[in-house]
Formats: sequence, C-alpha cells, structure tokens
Amino acid sequence: MRTRDDPLWRAKGNASREGVETNDEVMRESGVTLTLWRLYQHFWLLICLFFPLASLMSKPDAQLRLAVGSMTLLFFAVSYTWIMWPHPASQGARTRGRSLASLLLLAALGLLVSTFSLLDDPAWLWPFLGVSAMAGVLLPMRRAGIVVVSLTALPLFITIFTHRGIEGIDWWWLIALMLLVRGLGLDMIGVSRMGSAIRELHTARQTLARMKVEEERLRLARDLHDLLGQTLSVITLKSELARNLITEDPARCARELAEIEQVGRTTLREVRKTVAGYRQPQLSSELDSARQLLEAAGIEHSIEELHEELPQPLDAVLAWTVREGITNVIRHGRARRCLLNFVRERERISIEIFNDRQRAEDIAEQYTDRGNGLAGLQERVSNLGGSMEAGPLTLSGKQHFRLRVELPTQPTVLQEDGQ
Repeated sequence: MRTRDDPLWRAKGNASREGVETNDEVMRESGVTLTLWRLYQHFWLLICLFFPLASLMSKPDAQLRLAVGSMTLLFFAVSYTWIMWPHPASQGARTRGRSLASLLLLAALGLLVSTFSLLDDPAWLWPFLGVSAMAGVLLPMRRAGIVVVSLTALPLFITIFTHRGIEGIDWWWLIALMLLVRGLGLDMIGVSRMGSAIRELHTARQTLARMKVEEERLRLARDLHDLLGQTLSVITLKSELARNLITEDPARCARELAEIEQVGRTTLREVRKTVAGYRQPQLSSELDSARQLLEAAGIEHSIEELHEELPQPLDAVLAWTVREGITNVIRHGRARRCLLNFVRERERISIEIFNDRQRAEDIAEQYTDRGNGLAGLQERVSNLGGSMEAGPLTLSGKQHFRLRVELPTQPTVLQEDGQ
C-alpha cells in the first residue's frame, strides 16, 4: 500500500493539482466563469421544461399522461445537466465529447422529444432547444452544424405532420422556435470551439516555456562539453604518463604533475566563468526575444528600449534579468499583462519587470519558489554591487509580481579567485 510520502503518490498528486490549475486558467481566460456558464445553461433548461410542463398541468386529470410526461422531463433535465455541467473550455467537456454514453444519450433525447411532439402536444418541441445546445457542445464542428440544421428543420416537419398540412399553423411561434433552436446550437458550437482554441493556446504557452528551459539546458551542456572535453582528455593522458614516470624519471613526472595542476586550475576558472555567465547575453537581443515570447504566449506587454551603450558587465546582468523575469512570466502562465521599464538615476540604473497575477496564491508561489534562476541572478547583481527585489506589489488596487534590479552605472566587478 502506497503512503503519501511515496514519490509516485506525490507525482500523481502534483499532476492532479496541475490539471485543476490548468482547467481554472483556461476557464478564466475564456472570459466566461463557471458560475456564469451554469446559470446560462440552466436558463435554457428552464425554457425547455416550462412549456411541456405547462401542457401537462393543463390536464391534471390525465394521471398516466402526467406521470409519464413528468418522468420524461425529469430524465431530460438530469441528462441535460450532466452533459452541460462542465465548462466548455474545461477538460471535462472534452472528455464528455469523446464519451460514447454522451452521444447515445443525445440520440435518445432527440428521439424522445420527437416522439412526444408527435404523439402528445406541440409544446414538446421546446426541448429541441436543449438537444441543439447539447449537440453543439458534444459533437465536432462539422457534425454539430449538420445536426443543428436538422434539428432546426425538424419542428417544421413535425408541426406540418401533426396539422396534416400548413393550415392552422402558428407561423410566428414556429419561426421563433426554429430560430432559437438554430441560434442556441450555433452559439454552443462557437463556445465549444473557443474552449478548444484556448486549450490549444495554453498548451502552446506551456510548450514555449519548456522549450526555453530546454534551450538553456542544451546551451549549458554544449558549452561545458566544448570546455571540458579536450581538457579532461589532456588531464587523463598526462596522468597516465606521470604514473609511468614515477620510478623511471621522477623529475619529468613532477613536471607532468605540475602541468596537470595548472590545467586543472585553468579549467576550474573557465568552468566558473561559464556557469556564472561569462559568455554573456546581450541586452538588446534579450529584449527582442522577450517581445517574441510574450507575443507568442498571447500576453499583452510594454517593453521599453534602452538607447545607450552600457559597460559589458552591466549590459550582461541586465540581459540576465530580462531573461529570468520573462521566463518566469511565461513559465507560470497566468499573467495577462507584462511591463518592462528602465529607471535612470544619476549613477544608478534600475530595471523593473511587472506582471499581473490572477490569484494571490500565485504571487506567493512565485515569491517563495525562488529557485536557481533568481538565486543565480541575485549572485550576479551582488557581484556588481547592486540590489535585487522580487515579490508582490499592489498597483491600482491589483496584485502584481515585481522583479526589480538596481545597479551602479560604473560597476566594480568582484573577481573570483580561481585557486
């Protein structure tokens, strides 16, 4: 039996939480909250049930008709609610759309409504509104369009059949019903397609963030391979040579060991420089990359240009700040707007990156989960005698997350001892 401390248990729990968070984000980005969606679909359910129920209550003495009709309406209401309960932009709606039970239930409801419309009363045509809405949510767009058009025409054919012709038909009532059936069905098709598009956008946003992280990993792996490959080969060969010369030529062995020591020290300095960002990015390139990433992620942004040449160490740390700040915005994926600006004050320059967060716990998560990125940035900033702040900030009554780095314009770089 697995416990909560088991890694697999924790992995499943994390995946479940991530799935819930993804659904919340997708629904929020659709602009239709879950509460609003359920109020909307229940409004149309009441319309579907009102007229058949009024018809049943008009003849209370027909007990068998009342009982059968009431059970049918109850079955319709439960089925409709089960199908339409998930938000159309959520994973639950997507799962229902692929369920054979949902499709069979949709067909059964359509047949049931048609039967009662033919055998009992034209008021039973109103539940076609709900059937059309369910078809728009469950079916793929092309099939949904065909079914909605068929459901739009079906009340006309049933009405003509029950009246044995076109005489005596209340055309205004019938046309209004047909337009509602068509309009609600097409409305649900649009909402469903919007949900699919938002899910795809959210997936693309997450993919971009993963690609950015993977790109950094590959770059670091490539740099370390280029840096260490030949050096380690030299150390290995010289070590083997020194081992063979211990007894034969101690003086030469000592020289080889000294060279190994020197190569090791040099390599250590180069590795430290590489890991600390010796091969530095450029601020202008990082600003262009930030624009491209934010545009691809669908995040509104305002990025200020810096039209002055800065010392190379200062330019590099500002570039690292842009990279880390924008990567966090993309990775967390709940921001709608991002602002990046520079502040110049005498002998100091500051960069600020703001992003709006949708929930207070998201800000707390980004603030507490500083990770290696912000820790490494803090080290770079400190080496230049600067300061860094990262945490929540209230602007215009709304919570934001701010990353602020302040640096002297003439920094004194703290050199590391390679010893």
